[in-house]
Amino acid sequence: MNTSLKIIRAEIVSVGTELLLGQIVDTNAVHLAQRLAELGISVYRRVTVGDNMSRLVTALKQALSNAEIVFTIGGLGPTMDDITRDALAEAMGERLQLDPAIQHRLIEFFQQRNVTFPANNLKQALVPERGHPLNNPNGTAPGLVFEKDRKLAIALPGPPSEFLPMVQNEVIPLLRDRFPDLGVIHSRVLRVTGLGESLVEEKIKDLMRDENPTVAPYAKTGEVHLRITARALTIPEAEEIISKKEAQIRERLDERIYAVDDEPLESVVLRLFIQHKRTIAAAESCTGGMLAERLTNIAGSSNSFLGGIVAYSNSAKIRLLNVPPERIESFGAVSAEVAEAMADGVRQVFGSDIGIGITGIAGPGGGTPEKPVGLVYISVAGPDNSIKTTRNIFLGQRNEVRIRATQTALTMLKDRLLSCKDDIIGDG
Repeated sequence: MNTSLKIIRAEIVSVGTELLLGQIVDTNAVHLAQRLAELGISVYRRVTVGDNMSRLVTALKQALSNAEIVFTIGGLGPTMDDITRDALAEAMGERLQLDPAIQHRLIEFFQQRNVTFPANNLKQALVPERGHPLNNPNGTAPGLVFEKDRKLAIALPGPPSEFLPMVQNEVIPLLRDRFPDLGVIHSRVLRVTGLGESLVEEKIKDLMRDENPTVAPYAKTGEVHLRITARALTIPEAEEIISKKEAQIRERLDERIYAVDDEPLESVVLRLFIQHKRTIAAAESCTGGMLAERLTNIAGSSNSFLGGIVAYSNSAKIRLLNVPPERIESFGAVSAEVAEAMADGVRQVFGSDIGIGITGIAGPGGGTPEKPVGLVYISVAGPDNSIKTTRNIFLGQRNEVRIRATQTALTMLKDRLLSCKDDIIGDG
């Protein structure tokens, strides 16, 4: 790690029983953590506490003992359950005093609207003796800055319409001025498909031991994300550190890494088809058109995706895809033989270069010991009559099985394009 960079630790304490009840999603904390990373400030912990004074004071004291900066979000309003201001004062051993300028602004705010001024609104004019308020032109509650014993606590309002401008216009400038030499914390995400999280970790675990950059795997539905995070003086320097680590990871995982950051797998697959001027059609049963939906969500998909058929019933498979009835009778609708007939059938129906067929049991019912819930056969058929079929057992609820099936189907299409260049890839 670059020892010239100062390390500042922060904790975020979100306040509100509505957060614990799941009535509100805490997007504010996510935004704040992202902005702090841009400043080189490390968020060590996030905590959510309900509207209970003793529990909040305990959480704040613990946060202040762990970090140089503590941020609170919410609980600055005028009502009885808005306790953040008083809890911070108690946790830091600080006194609150009435700010005449804020008091005047609050009274004027209500007068301009011809509304009676409730006395409890004076709570919002209380500020710490050894701190200062943060301007809030979008609401009545100012933010607050507490400072004591080289600790900094910043209290922010909960409504996003007040919180977001205050972070941008008040907090970021304050932190840049206070900590000019922190550098940045920057990340890049490598998207991996075709390998499980444990296998990915096994292949790169020695590369995960460094402190700068750090490498962390995250399991997603049907894929794994590897986040590489570097601390440096500037973003270009962080990018250089990350790129060196990425090169090492790519040596281990090769084509299993399909994209970087936010690009989904279907976008990568379509780009390959468009690049090589090849077309695709899909025959789906248990996925119910999900693969076609994912492909057509990408702009420009009509250049390569010719169409799809959802053949859910056996009769639809026979009538629309020309699946031989004897295959269904001999092997069952959920079988490699039927998946292959679906893939080849849809390719011929649409006249595409590639056809893909998916048939399986998404659940929750319909499974047997021989063919359990989660069993899905996926076939990819090419113009040379070559067909590749995989037998998969996907875990999860019905929709997870369907998502994992489409993810595997897209991976098979990508691999087909990358590995079978002679039969389908050329100049068109």
